[in-house]
Amino acid sequence: MPLGLQTGPAARPLLEAGLARQLAGGPSVFTMVEIAVRRDAGLARLTVPVGALAQEGLLAHGAAGETVSAILERLSAPRPSFAGLALPAVMGIVNVTPDSFSDGGERLDPSAAVAAGLEMVAAGAALVDVGGESTRPGAEPVAEAEELRRVLPVVAGLAAAGVRVSIDTRRAGVMRAALDAGAILVNDVTALAGDAGSVAAVRGHAAPAVLMHMQGEPRTMQAAPRYASVLHDVYDYLGGRLDALSGAGLPRQRFAVDPGIGFGKTVAHNLAILRGLGLYLGLGVPLLVGLSRKGFIGRIAGDGAAARDRLGGSLAGVLWALDRGASILRVHDVAETAQAIALWRALSSGEAE
Repeated sequence: MPLGLQTGPAARPLLEAGLARQLAGGPSVFTMVEIAVRRDAGLARLTVPVGALAQEGLLAHGAAGETVSAILERLSAPRPSFAGLALPAVMGIVNVTPDSFSDGGERLDPSAAVAAGLEMVAAGAALVDVGGESTRPGAEPVAEAEELRRVLPVVAGLAAAGVRVSIDTRRAGVMRAALDAGAILVNDVTALAGDAGSVAAVRGHAAPAVLMHMQGEPRTMQAAPRYASVLHDVYDYLGGRLDALSGAGLPRQRFAVDPGIGFGKTVAHNLAILRGLGLYLGLGVPLLVGLSRKGFIGRIAGDGAAARDRLGGSLAGVLWALDRGASILRVHDVAETAQAIALWRALSSGEAE
């Protein structure tokens, strides 16, 4: 995991002196790495300065050294092209549902949902994520026919207007229909493991997909979630899904990963993942982070704010994720996020006065 992050004018001298490595090809650099190995008794961890890795022999000896070297290269390399997007990119959220935690019921009318998506693109969204089934904690599933009825007019309307559309679904039938209607990307909370036909649906359309981690399923996922080490358990799960899909003939460059903030995680779990986000860059694919308006923000602030009043915490999380190499930010408040990213870019450009 990359540690000791630096951004801005201080980063270049560290790179030139061999004391740091670039993080995901972006403006941040890391000066230290934590190497974690699973043991029967838990995790064995070693923190090493980047400049001392060669001297420690960790890059040159044995299979473990080769693994460290390969992961180090993946941490440093620019994120590969994904779904035709210039990264980092903003993904706007359009929920066509009556019960989503933040905006349920606001866009049930297809024309209102299309208009909202167009506004998001005008405000800076690179693509719009359309969902017809709430996956908030405790949500009940909806019938596939109802999900299709909700999303297809919106997907088709946005695609006809030239908008890049992703379909947020865990059903293969909805994936296929939405891709036929013009969606270019599948965003699946089950990482293409929730429906036996999902892999074939993505393969048949040559579509990229976002693979998310979720412990359990929406109705029960917040009922006492447990992990040995949430940061590393999620990493191993996502790596396993990438390996399984590669074995099924779908190359890794077709995928991005999402650690699933709030999906079967406590506040402490969410914070552990966000603190260690850089670990997921070692998977070598773009990283999506979706924390917009989520309940843990209000619980941390202790203010009991309603979902739409969590903008400040959402923006703080976006900027934190960008510094740690996130490629795609899934958000409700597109204009505000785009403005925050513009300032982040200016501050982290590395240009001295």
